[in-house]
Amino acid sequence: MLYLFAARRGHLFYELEPQEHVVIKRSLVKGSQSVKVSFIVPRDGAGGVSVVGDFNDWNPLAHPLRPRSNGTRSVVLTLPAGGRYAFRYLAEGGRWHDDEAVEAFEPNGVGGFNAILET
Repeated sequence: MLYLFAARRGHLFYELEPQEHVVIKRSLVKGSQSVKVSFIVPRDGAGGVSVVGDFNDWNPLAHPLRPRSNGTRSVVLTLPAGGRYAFRYLAEGGRWHDDEAVEAFEPNGVGGFNAILET
Protein backbone atom coordinates (compact mmCIF):
# COMPACT_ATOMS: atom_id res chain seq x y z
CA MET A 1 0.00 0.00 0.00
CA LEU A 2 1.19 3.51 -0.76
CA TYR A 3 0.29 6.84 0.72
CA LEU A 4 1.07 10.49 0.03
CA PHE A 5 3.83 11.92 2.18
CA ALA A 6 5.09 15.50 2.53
CA ALA A 7 8.80 15.22 1.89
CA ARG A 8 11.73 17.35 2.83
CA ARG A 9 12.45 20.18 0.42
CA GLY A 10 8.76 21.10 0.54
CA HIS A 11 7.40 18.83 -2.19
CA LEU A 12 5.09 15.86 -2.14
CA PHE A 13 5.87 12.35 -3.22
CA TYR A 14 4.62 8.84 -2.71
CA GLU A 15 6.33 6.77 -0.08
CA LEU A 16 6.05 3.10 0.75
CA GLU A 17 4.60 2.24 4.13
CA PRO A 18 6.94 3.19 7.00
CA GLN A 19 8.13 -0.35 7.75
CA GLU A 20 9.04 -0.85 4.12
CA HIS A 21 11.78 0.90 2.23
CA VAL A 22 13.36 1.39 -1.13
CA VAL A 23 17.02 0.52 -1.63
CA ILE A 24 19.47 1.49 -4.34
CA LYS A 25 22.78 -0.37 -4.31
CA ARG A 26 25.77 0.65 -6.42
CA SER A 27 28.89 -1.38 -7.15
CA LEU A 28 31.74 -0.82 -9.60
CA VAL A 29 32.04 -3.34 -12.41
CA LYS A 30 35.59 -4.72 -12.33
CA GLY A 31 37.72 -3.82 -15.33
CA SER A 32 35.30 -1.25 -16.72
CA GLN A 33 34.09 2.32 -16.33
CA SER A 34 30.62 1.10 -15.35
CA VAL A 35 28.54 0.87 -12.21
CA LYS A 36 26.01 -1.85 -11.47
CA VAL A 37 22.92 -0.24 -9.93
CA SER A 38 20.30 -2.37 -8.18
CA PHE A 39 16.85 -0.85 -7.64
CA ILE A 40 15.02 -2.78 -4.90
CA VAL A 41 11.50 -2.09 -3.59
CA PRO A 42 9.13 -4.08 -1.36
CA ARG A 43 6.66 -6.29 -3.20
CA ASP A 44 3.26 -4.95 -2.12
CA GLY A 45 1.07 -7.31 -4.12
CA ALA A 46 -0.05 -4.58 -6.50
CA GLY A 47 0.59 -4.80 -10.24
CA GLY A 48 3.89 -4.21 -11.97
CA VAL A 49 6.45 -1.52 -11.24
CA SER A 50 9.20 -0.22 -13.53
CA VAL A 51 12.10 2.14 -12.99
CA VAL A 52 12.13 4.83 -15.66
CA GLY A 53 14.54 7.67 -16.24
CA ASP A 54 17.15 9.33 -18.37
CA PHE A 55 19.00 6.00 -18.66
CA ASN A 56 16.13 4.35 -20.61
CA ASP A 57 14.41 7.34 -22.26
CA TRP A 58 11.61 7.07 -19.69
CA ASN A 59 10.41 3.81 -21.27
CA PRO A 60 8.24 1.87 -18.77
CA LEU A 61 8.80 -1.39 -20.67
CA ALA A 62 12.60 -1.21 -20.52
CA HIS A 63 13.26 -2.06 -16.84
CA PRO A 64 10.40 -3.73 -14.96
CA LEU A 65 11.18 -4.78 -11.41
CA ARG A 66 10.88 -8.56 -11.04
CA PRO A 67 9.44 -10.27 -7.95
CA ARG A 68 12.08 -12.01 -5.77
CA SER A 69 11.67 -14.83 -3.27
CA ASN A 70 12.68 -12.52 -0.39
CA GLY A 71 9.53 -10.39 -0.74
CA THR A 72 11.05 -7.62 -2.84
CA ARG A 73 11.05 -6.57 -6.49
CA SER A 74 14.28 -5.57 -8.17
CA VAL A 75 16.10 -4.81 -11.38
CA VAL A 76 19.82 -4.32 -12.02
CA LEU A 77 21.16 -1.83 -14.58
CA THR A 78 24.73 -1.24 -15.69
CA LEU A 79 25.37 2.47 -16.19
CA PRO A 80 28.47 4.52 -17.07
CA ALA A 81 30.44 5.66 -14.01
CA GLY A 82 30.29 9.40 -13.32
CA GLY A 83 26.78 9.81 -14.70
CA ARG A 84 23.86 11.77 -13.27
CA TYR A 85 20.37 10.41 -13.95
CA ALA A 86 16.85 11.59 -13.17
CA PHE A 87 14.43 8.73 -12.45
CA ARG A 88 11.14 7.67 -10.87
CA TYR A 89 9.19 4.46 -10.35
CA LEU A 90 6.08 3.93 -12.47
CA ALA A 91 3.45 1.50 -11.20
CA GLU A 92 0.63 -0.16 -13.07
CA GLY A 93 -2.18 2.29 -13.76
CA GLY A 94 0.19 5.19 -14.39
CA ARG A 95 0.96 5.91 -10.72
CA TRP A 96 4.34 7.62 -10.17
CA HIS A 97 6.39 6.92 -7.04
CA ASP A 98 9.54 8.49 -5.69
CA ASP A 99 12.48 7.21 -3.70
CA GLU A 100 12.90 9.33 -0.58
CA ALA A 101 16.35 7.86 0.14
CA VAL A 102 18.13 9.48 -2.83
CA GLU A 103 20.60 12.30 -2.35
CA ALA A 104 18.71 14.88 -4.39
CA PHE A 105 15.51 15.79 -6.21
CA GLU A 106 15.06 18.29 -8.99
CA PRO A 107 11.99 19.80 -10.70
CA ASN A 108 10.86 17.77 -13.71
CA GLY A 109 9.23 20.58 -15.68
CA VAL A 110 5.69 19.18 -15.39
CA GLY A 111 4.90 20.23 -11.82
CA GLY A 112 6.69 17.40 -10.01
CA PHE A 113 10.14 16.26 -8.99
CA ASN A 114 12.51 13.53 -10.16
CA ALA A 115 14.92 11.63 -7.96
CA ILE A 116 18.58 12.03 -8.92
CA LEU A 117 21.01 9.12 -9.06
CA GLU A 118 24.75 9.67 -9.41
CA THR A 119 27.00 6.79 -10.41
